Amino acid sequence: MNQEVVRRQYLEAMGITTLASRYCLPNALATTACDWEQPAPQAPASPSQRLHALLDDAQQAEADRRAAAPEPAANPASIKALLDDVPSRAEPVPAPAEKAPTTPAPRQPLSFTLSGLCLGGRWLSLHDGELTAEQRKFLVNIYQAAGIAPSAMSAWQTFTWPPLADGPAAEEPLVEAREGLSAFVSGTASRNGWVLSHVLWWAGEQQTPLGEVLDPHQEKSATRSNTLALPLWQGPALETLLHDGAAKRALWPAIKALGERWREAQDDD
Repeated sequence: MNQEVVRRQYLEAMGITTLASRYCLPNALATTACDWEQPAPQAPASPSQRLHALLDDAQQAEADRRAAAPEPAANPASIKALLDDVPSRAEPVPAPAEKAPTTPAPRQPLSFTLSGLCLGGRWLSLHDGELTAEQRKFLVNIYQAAGIAPSAMSAWQTFTWPPLADGPAAEEPLVEAREGLSAFVSGTASRNGWVLSHVLWWAGEQQTPLGEVLDPHQEKSATRSNTLALPLWQGPALETLLHDGAAKRALWPAIKALGERWREAQDDD
């Protein structure tokens, strides 16, 4: 009897209508009447009951997850500390923090302007910035005092770096500036037929971009420009000499020595 009730419940759950004989067919043998027990209708669960059922299911699932998780291995140092009743000295080593990728700082552009002239196609005279008419006249007087005639002096040349003010940023500003100065000097010398042997650089003690580009290097008792690969003689800045009588007097021995070297160079030619 109970199995038949369960079977009918499964069929009803699957949507299959069950048939049961209620009447005797004509000329059929009499059968024992059977009264099937109908399942008692269940009252629908209230919202609070459904909520409690969901909470119970969640708690049971969490308990099952914890039971299935492997237990962490015991730390021998911690166990020894508990047994010895002393604090453990083993401290967890923090994981190294990942360094965020750093963006390289942009390189500062290198810019300068120089003025220059050539003496006798041999000596290149260089100066920071564009010289005024007064400074140019003063420099000609200095060279005349050294015994260099104005006829031996070439026309003034001016060079500005970078050649394009709004050009692309340089990856190696100093290296590219040195290459640019070297190309300018060699190109100007080639066009004018100069054979350069010395560089006369008029600058003060203060470091300037042109000084970095010339890259003076002391070799024994002489100074050379690594960029131009020429011996370099350095004098004070012209703007200082114009307004400082003591600086002029201090420069006079160097001017005399410069004149002697000039005459020796002329004799060799």
